[in-house]
Amino acid sequence: MTTYDLVVIGSGPAGRRAAVQAAKFGKKVLVVERGRRLGGVSVHTGTIPSKTLRETVLNLSGWRERGFYGQSHRAKEEISASDLMSRLHKVLDYEVEVLQHQFLRNGIHRICAAAHFLSPNKLALTTENGETTEILFARAVIAVGTKPSRPDNVPFDGKQILDSDEIIDIKYLPRALTVIGAGVIGVEYATIFSALDIRVTLIDQRTTFLDFVDREIIGDFSHQLRDRGITLRLGCEVKDIRKKGANVEVTLTDGRQILSDMVLHAAGRTTNIAGLDLDRAGITVDERGRIPVNPQTLQTSQPNIYAAGDIIGFPSLASTSMEQGRIAACHAFNMALPPVPECFPYGVYTVPEISYVGLTEEQVQTAGIAYECGVCRLRETSRGHIMGVNSGFLKLIFALKTKRLLGAHIVGEGATELIHIGQAVINLGGTVDYFVNNTFNYPTLAEAYKIAGLDAWNRMNANAEFIHMTPLPHEPHATDTPEDDEGPELEKIPA
Repeated sequence: MTTYDLVVIGSGPAGRRAAVQAAKFGKKVLVVERGRRLGGVSVHTGTIPSKTLRETVLNLSGWRERGFYGQSHRAKEEISASDLMSRLHKVLDYEVEVLQHQFLRNGIHRICAAAHFLSPNKLALTTENGETTEILFARAVIAVGTKPSRPDNVPFDGKQILDSDEIIDIKYLPRALTVIGAGVIGVEYATIFSALDIRVTLIDQRTTFLDFVDREIIGDFSHQLRDRGITLRLGCEVKDIRKKGANVEVTLTDGRQILSDMVLHAAGRTTNIAGLDLDRAGITVDERGRIPVNPQTLQTSQPNIYAAGDIIGFPSLASTSMEQGRIAACHAFNMALPPVPECFPYGVYTVPEISYVGLTEEQVQTAGIAYECGVCRLRETSRGHIMGVNSGFLKLIFALKTKRLLGAHIVGEGATELIHIGQAVINLGGTVDYFVNNTFNYPTLAEAYKIAGLDAWNRMNANAEFIHMTPLPHEPHATDTPEDDEGPELEKIPA
């Protein structure tokens, strides 16, 4: 019977990172993947496919150019589902190839099989053709992820009534789409299809959505959705879903009926623990099927078995899952762990994007911290004008007492890229002075940090409780342009 130093169940972001890290330590590693190809949900049905579809839609529809050329502008007049699938399959093939090469060069063993525990140190692996082998392991990482929830009262058919795995393999583009569930996945797909000028209705039984995001950001985002014609049906519960001719009729509990030719059910996800026989390994799960872990080490209730990624719950991001996998592997083999960063960036790949890092304004208020905000509308930047950006903004939150940046929040073009500036400043303990006293490339959207910093500086300077700062050579203003800061004025700045 073969023995491994580490067995990783699942080859998504958490699993692959744990496997590679352990292999770098010179350990004998096996990755068990139930699917036919490596990559897990992230590569095949989740992160990569949805973001690829988003990018394809924005390019083919000419969405990014409509600020200049009008809402009727199109890069391609007739866009079909095959246009979207063509690019998607190329990207997925490349991702799998890269992952296979990474495993090969690091000497990682892999097998396509379903795994289930026989004990805390033994697994049974069953391949697609029914062959079963048993292996021993010293340590294991469970990274099996999640799958879409499929309630019994929803008549899924894989064509007109779909879950979020099936939506990436559609054969035609609908004229009207109803999305049930205003979580991250539902809102992302609602806005992606809306960018194709498809009529979209978004339904959720909650009266608000994306509650973890700063409310001012959501307010602006909601306005943009309604301005584009997306219908929001919040606080509405679905009573019935049934086919009606060539369409699908969704009936709400308030009596309203929504007719469309396609329905996406994106309300909730469930864990992939079925068949693992976790109880045989002494591993407990919570009422939602998630595996509780030590947040510092990622150990489960069985010390030699770890869990990482979506299977352990929030934040369920590919980026954080990768880091969790690395932490698990480091702890498993007694390697020094770096300090956990103070905060991490969160990205929602809607159209437009939403991204944030640190505290929201509501959290700052709840904590009782005296604060001030600085804001820059992306259209205030020259780069924004060049790109035709006419919406979206950056919001920075600073503590009045220490001047430290507490949170950065962005809605608009490039938000998930821009947020890393705020992340660095927060984790390094930076203050408003960084944005006021440093130079940003011009013209860039990143210059929005300078403008928002100046806006906050003005507001803080006007506050009687504000701690004295060395004054700038001229009174800054949130709408100052780089031209205002050029020329002789720069010579007056003290060395």
